Amino acid sequence: MPKFQVSRSVTIKAPADELYAIVRDFRSWPTWSPWLTAEPDCPLDYAEDGLSYSWDGQIIGAGENRVVEEQPPHALHLQVSFIRPWKSQSPVRFLFEPTAEGTKVTWEMDGSLPFFLFWMKAMMRGWIGMDYQRGLTMLKDLAETGEVPSSIEFLGEQSFPGLDYVGLRTRCSMDDVGTAMEKDFATLNQWLETSGTQPASAPFSAYHKWDFSRGETDYTIGYPVSQTPADLPPGGITGKLPAGRAYVVKHTGPYRHLGNPWSAGFMRGQAKVFRQNKKAVPFEIYENDPRHTPENELVTLLYFPVK
Repeated sequence: MPKFQVSRSVTIKAPADELYAIVRDFRSWPTWSPWLTAEPDCPLDYAEDGLSYSWDGQIIGAGENRVVEEQPPHALHLQVSFIRPWKSQSPVRFLFEPTAEGTKVTWEMDGSLPFFLFWMKAMMRGWIGMDYQRGLTMLKDLAETGEVPSSIEFLGEQSFPGLDYVGLRTRCSMDDVGTAMEKDFATLNQWLETSGTQPASAPFSAYHKWDFSRGETDYTIGYPVSQTPADLPPGGITGKLPAGRAYVVKHTGPYRHLGNPWSAGFMRGQAKVFRQNKKAVPFEIYENDPRHTPENELVTLLYFPVK
């Protein structure tokens, strides 16, 4: 069977024993698990001895997470068994290493795929790696602040009127996408100030491609305009997001958690909750300005075009 390994780490300002206790308590997982947040009403069954829990969802599939070895506060060894979408078992480890800044938490998995899915090995490594990073980011917020400021609402299918825009198109690594988008928005905002152009509505980002094998993304950010201006920002482009229908997911919280609604939306598409139009690009619209809005109150609407 094709085998692969995934490992992601984050440094958290908390002692190792405290972080170990959070991860060891399976009843805390719905707060920070990158999969359970995608299906908040997924049925969970906790073992009386606290050594395992199982899930049986319509969106995230079914399986079991079980403790196989405890080494508090240094390491916790688990076995994840999947029943759906296919059967498999994978050893998983959480490692807790004290540092000058707190504790370095590492989440690792040794995975395998059915032989007929050998071609998905690089993509699975990328998908699960992003999931692990999302989970660790939520664990960091939970441990440092006592909560995870990431709320998801599924608004269902809605009509989108379409828009014309001025923007910038960028290809970069997934790890650098946040920094790249900040730079692009700074360029656009400076252009707005100097050109006197007034946006017709809130800014957006459209994602042309996520290349999980290479760890790269290709996106366009832009401001809607009522008419195309004579002068464009450096490297600027014009374009149109076409009118149509889309499945809409609302996220409230910091932009660092936007992977949560994106993952939840794509998983709903795969589960046939809606018929995703893969020929049209998905996009997100930023409902308020991060320069003047507390990050926990930021609202982002994600649009998944449907057939």
